[in-house]
Amino acid sequence: MSTQPAQTAIRRITVPQIRARKGGEPIVALTSYHAHTAAIVDRHAEIILVGDSLGMVMHGMESTVGVPLDLMVMHGKAVVRGTKRALVVVDLPFGSYEESPSAAFRSAAHVMKETGCGAVKIEGGRRMGETIRFLTERGIPVMAHIGLTPQSSHVMGGFRTQGRDEETWPLHEEDARVVAEAGAFAVVLEGMVEPLAARITASCPIPTIGIGASPACDGQILVLEDMLGLNPRPPKFVKVYGALAEQIEDAVRRYADEVRARAFPGEGQVYR
Repeated sequence: MSTQPAQTAIRRITVPQIRARKGGEPIVALTSYHAHTAAIVDRHAEIILVGDSLGMVMHGMESTVGVPLDLMVMHGKAVVRGTKRALVVVDLPFGSYEESPSAAFRSAAHVMKETGCGAVKIEGGRRMGETIRFLTERGIPVMAHIGLTPQSSHVMGGFRTQGRDEETWPLHEEDARVVAEAGAFAVVLEGMVEPLAARITASCPIPTIGIGASPACDGQILVLEDMLGLNPRPPKFVKVYGALAEQIEDAVRRYADEVRARAFPGEGQVYR
């Protein structure tokens, strides 16, 4: 009989576990778009978001509006393949869910079946309440997203901080209340003045995940490439934790120099 201790299987974090973190230990969330970075993030974060920001970060688009559903599926598959522990959430991109709850269900079901992700995220507060309820009643977990909603940037007049006018606060608070009552398990608060985000967090029964919001939120999320220093002009709310752009350029420069000097490949990189 083997005397080796049995290895404990790694189990994915579930939607109910995230919901239960309301008011508890802060939830760590980051974006990821491919298997290699997802495997690293998986060891440290509870939620990995395959955000439609991949259109800008990975594909050079000017906004998230042009991202197709199939692109989200492709990157979602890669992230799920690269992870074992985190709850993987995939954005539904612009045009894939707004038409009707039925259209949203078809898009969400397609994403979940093709990628194996644990939930989807959709932007919008009160206007998406019916859709969120429709999806959750049919077995699709939904993370909501209110405040600054990038897919609506054309209507908003750009990426504008929300809540600077205190008279608008009740509208944002109503957004949070509606998505929670509709069945969302968490809600992203983006680009929102700190006192409003803190106030919503205090009254909202589901976890709030801040991005440019408040340290009082139940969790925080950033775009991975922003916090790693790959974005030359990161938003104000980003703290840059790495300097990968400089490291990558230095490595590429040294490689190019060695190729031109015929120093690469060297003896250790050829077959005799």
